[in-house]
Amino acid sequence: MFDILIYLFENYIHNESEIYVNHADLTKELSNAGFHNDDIFKALRWLESLSELQESHVKPYLTKTPSNAVRIFTVDEQRRLDTECRGFLLFLEQINVLDAPTREMVLDRVMDLDQNHVSLDDLKWVVLMVLFNVPGHENAYAQMEDLIFDEPTGPLH
Repeated sequence: MFDILIYLFENYIHNESEIYVNHADLTKELSNAGFHNDDIFKALRWLESLSELQESHVKPYLTKTPSNAVRIFTVDEQRRLDTECRGFLLFLEQINVLDAPTREMVLDRVMDLDQNHVSLDDLKWVVLMVLFNVPGHENAYAQMEDLIFDEPTGPLH
């Protein structure tokens, strides 16, 4: 399922026009690309759920979260996200790439993946997908892209 999400993200991210894709056409394209129908359905449902999070009744409460609030991870979240991933999420909050609502959207989408453990690289892709789909977070998206795709060219100090 995650491979399908990456495939869609990479193939539609640079499309200049609005993306109006017929569900049946997209399913056929993904099937022709070699993906299984069950995984296609799961990936499309994952994306629909991401879209629904933007209208969530929870979001207004999250925007009132104090900036110094500490996020406590559930046992399931700790199982799925190791210390490195949780630390990376904290780092993204500290540099203002994520705020409380987008962090919660990322965690919601991570927990809905078809994986028992999410690698740091997979987490970064989920963060990109969330930021891309949330209006008003273009700068955070660009900063996240820089963190992922810009390789250091020399010593950092």
